[in-house]
Amino acid sequence: MSVRRPSNTQVSEIAASLGINLTPEQIESYQAVLQANFDAYDLLDAQPDFVPEVAYPREAGYQPGPEENALGAWQCKSHIQGKPGGVLAGRTVVIKDNIAVAGLPMLNGSFTLDGYLPEVDATVVSRLLDAGATVAGKAVCEALCFSGGSHTAASGPVHNPHRHGYCAGGSSSGCAALVANGEVDLAVGSDQGGSVRIPSSFCGVYGMKPTHGLVPYTGAMPIESTLDHLGPITANVRDNALMLEVLAGADGLDPRQLAGSAPAPYSDNLSRGIAGMRIGVLSEGFGHANSEANVDRAVRQACEVFRTQGAIIEEVSIPMHTLGPVIWLAIATEGATQQMMKGNSHGFNWRGLYLNGMIEHHARWRDRANDLPDTVKTTMILGEYFSLHYQGLYYGKAQNLGRQLRQAYDEILARYDLLLMPTLPLKATKLPEADAPLEDYLGRAFEMIGNTCVADVTGHPAMSIPCASSDGLPIGLQLVGRNFAEADIYRAAYAFEQATDWKSR
Repeated sequence: MSVRRPSNTQVSEIAASLGINLTPEQIESYQAVLQANFDAYDLLDAQPDFVPEVAYPREAGYQPGPEENALGAWQCKSHIQGKPGGVLAGRTVVIKDNIAVAGLPMLNGSFTLDGYLPEVDATVVSRLLDAGATVAGKAVCEALCFSGGSHTAASGPVHNPHRHGYCAGGSSSGCAALVANGEVDLAVGSDQGGSVRIPSSFCGVYGMKPTHGLVPYTGAMPIESTLDHLGPITANVRDNALMLEVLAGADGLDPRQLAGSAPAPYSDNLSRGIAGMRIGVLSEGFGHANSEANVDRAVRQACEVFRTQGAIIEEVSIPMHTLGPVIWLAIATEGATQQMMKGNSHGFNWRGLYLNGMIEHHARWRDRANDLPDTVKTTMILGEYFSLHYQGLYYGKAQNLGRQLRQAYDEILARYDLLLMPTLPLKATKLPEADAPLEDYLGRAFEMIGNTCVADVTGHPAMSIPCASSDGLPIGLQLVGRNFAEADIYRAAYAFEQATDWKSR
């Protein structure tokens, strides 16, 4: 098979799009000299792709009906049995639907991947199966993962397991809902602005966004490489720590992974206690414009649980924290527009595993751009405007300020083991109606990210743990630690979990 050669008209149009004007004679000359390059592409086209083998047999999954999917959280159900006798043997796990599971349909909450069956298992999926877990299926996620609400997926809304008609959080909406509802033991989510921690907070489960690069992103659909994280969502701390031990560590395929990204025996240290641990209560994490008083109050009251176990609790300040969402906005909008959308999911200029089937399918969004959700449309319009009219200046400035923000966090974390704040400023809100005004549709998608998106910019590990309940809805507390110090977060989370029942607080 050979690649299609461009016509003279196509060469002229491509050149013109780049600001290059060619005469008919020049076009003929360019065509002649380019032929050897097209011949080289023919040779490339003839080679088999080089991708990891699929190790565990599986049958096609199925889409459950309403009687099996009351929360709207299942994208498909399956049964892929992992290795017998592993550390996760007997536990069921659901995979967020932006993560590849070979042979199971992958939709990423949208239409762009219709018909796509991944040819490989993502690294995290292979590691879970190697550890003995059983993959029970794929969980619904928000459209292209670009929402902190649970109302944007093409399949419909995901409901909060604590109150039908309320938001489950996003974008790992189905993951947290299914864990909280007891339908699976474990879940793998992704987090670029809080998408593991937001649904964990709304649903009352434990969600860890590890240090950037600790868990390989290989085989998951990227949004923006400097923000991409994968992490575990579980019903208790011990399972979360054990799961991260399985997921963490370099795979040789993800350039996000830097030196120091080795796993640690997190579950071995849970019972060490927290006497003498220094925890800074971040003042800028409270009192947001949309903060609910009972959320701020519950998180501050939770500090007493840590104090009674010997932790040193002090108020601290990082003034630049309030600028974090602004920095995140420029990185996420411009970066996602270039990589996820114009770059057909993977983009360019990085070494690693490219899922070419995903690229081919997602590129078709251009044929149905009007059908993209408003969360993605507004992001693309904003991102493209600043890229075209400011040549990426603000993306670059945001990345530079992101380093400054990271340093500000590191300076405080040099004196404190952990930082503490509300995961979100509010509890789960009502799902917007299908015909809700654009302001409400977008508001429910992004209103909650003020504290979560900051750690995606800085790359620090951050975990949401349920700390209280109000009016039957969970309240989440966020712990942030030093890079690759997830063990400290787990120790504190476990101490809190063992000392109190959040549902009765």
